[in-house]
Amino acid sequence: MSVLCYNKGCGQRFDPENNPDDVCTHHPGVPVFHDALKGWSCCKRRTTDFSDFLSIAGCTKGPHNKEKPPEAIKPEVKSSGEKNNGDTPKTTFECLIQAPKPFESIRRPSGDEPAVKLQQKVATSLKQALEKLKLSSDNMDKEKDEEGDEIKAGTLCKNGGCTKVFKGPQSNEEACMYHAGVPIFHEGMKYWSCCKRKTSDFNTFLSQEGCTKGTHLWRKKDSDKKVVPCRFDWHQTGGQVIISIYAKNSVPELSYVEANSISVNIHVVFEGDKEFVHKIDLWGVIDVNKSSVNMMASKIEVAMKKAEPMSWARLDMPPVVVPPPEKEKAKESDSSSDDDDDEGEVD
Repeated sequence: MSVLCYNKGCGQRFDPENNPDDVCTHHPGVPVFHDALKGWSCCKRRTTDFSDFLSIAGCTKGPHNKEKPPEAIKPEVKSSGEKNNGDTPKTTFECLIQAPKPFESIRRPSGDEPAVKLQQKVATSLKQALEKLKLSSDNMDKEKDEEGDEIKAGTLCKNGGCTKVFKGPQSNEEACMYHAGVPIFHEGMKYWSCCKRKTSDFNTFLSQEGCTKGTHLWRKKDSDKKVVPCRFDWHQTGGQVIISIYAKNSVPELSYVEANSISVNIHVVFEGDKEFVHKIDLWGVIDVNKSSVNMMASKIEVAMKKAEPMSWARLDMPPVVVPPPEKEKAKESDSSSDDDDDEGEVD
């Protein structure tokens, strides 16, 4: 007869009479959910996807376990002595939990209020990480200086669509046929934005001759910072709303967060050349003077002090739905009545 194994992460059925000491692979620890990451306390693997978390293989071997774990004891509910409309005493739990206020009932300051930069706090872990990156960058610059400005034979032209390689000074005299636009992949079709010769075959796309004539580019120019998306989430306590931005090795001198009472503007430069910009119209109201930015090696936390100790229903303000003007409604009703009158006329 087979029974179910209750070891965490196993869930297999087994024969109690045949239960070796290393047949079960499971997690002896407990689930850990922190900063949107999910994992087990007994091993180091973390993931943001819940399905991926469920599929994390166990880290410990042992025998199967047929003993069902005891159910968690529910907390005792005490009466606060207050009566509600139904003459039923309120519980302590009901008194502590406050439902979010309706959005319409929140008193919001003017959106024209000037934004100010929030105070930054830089963690020691970030300072150490940036120092290591600086040393590594200095070594790379030194190697580049030692290489000099010489272009090596066989260097491919960096212009998009050009397949020519550097063979010597005579290569600079050749005309470069390249694509001045950017590659676009949409609904199975591939093409360049500058000439839009669409094809579904990737090799055909790569072999398309350039549509612009110019000079070869043997070295990539130093590009400006790349604006990129960045994962972030939020949570709240009784008195704060915390936004966590998962940007590694952010640069304190180039990063800032501006805010007024009802909006926050995030500008983060991280990993050297990446830039994240995001503005949020907040659902509730914050106290800017008591809010701050905590910069760490792996993330940035924007800790915003709530103006009122209430629960927020969401982080951002819902979009405003503008109803159609009354005049247009009147015109529509008039036109519909005129059509009805025309249909009723008989020559």
